[in-house]
Formats: sequence, structure tokens, C-alpha cells
Amino acid sequence: QVQLVESGGGLVQAGASLKLSCTVSGLTFNNYVMAWFRQPPGKEREFIAGVDGSGTLVFVGDSGKGRFAISRDNAKNLVALQMNRLEPEDTAVYYCAAASGAGYLRSSSAYTYWGQGTQVTVSS
Repeated sequence: QVQLVESGGGLVQAGASLKLSCTVSGLTFNNYVMAWFRQPPGKEREFIAGVDGSGTLVFVGDSGKGRFAISRDNAKNLVALQMNRLEPEDTAVYYCAAASGAGYLRSSSAYTYWGQGTQVTVSS
């Protein structure tokens, strides 16, 4: 049984930093591309950043440029998202996801496994 469990969300003030973590079990972790997505209230899910199985190739979406950084630790089956200088517009449910590598990896449709999401709320 594949499980992705996010943690680290919460309520913070604008300008703060937050680090999200996602622990994965039930699959061969380093065989999967991992990514973070988010879904703001009333909006569609959007791609933030992804990282290949080895951790050497990182690709970033518009939502993640400049302030967010993705990383993975294959020894711990963990992928993280460091978020800096948070803004109220970053308020969303944040999801981690795993893909086998096929498909357009900036699209949610390429990802097979998803976590339950963690809420991040940024107050002004």
C-alpha cells in the first residue's frame, strides 16, 4: 500500500518561512519523480516544483520560482518543500505527489500517487 503523508503546514504571518515534508512508503522511492502541488481556495491545483529520482534534476513552476525550493532524501524516503517569504497568496492546501516519470511532469495528470494534503495559511 502506497502512502504519502505531508506534514509541516500551519498558520504563519506574511514574510515567514515554512518547510513542508512528505514521507513516502510502499514504493521504490528513488524510482519516482516527486513533486509538490498546491490548491488555493476556489482555484485549480497548480504545480510548484518537482525533482527526479536521483535528486539531481529539479524543475520549478511559476508558483515556486524564487521563493520555494524542493529537495529529497532518498535514504529517508522524504521530499521537502522549503518556502520562504510567504505571502497571503500562498494560502492553499499543499500536496506531494509521485510519478513514474512518464507524461508531462508539470501536470497533475502525470502523477499516480498523492498525499492527503496539508493546509498552509498565510495571514497579512
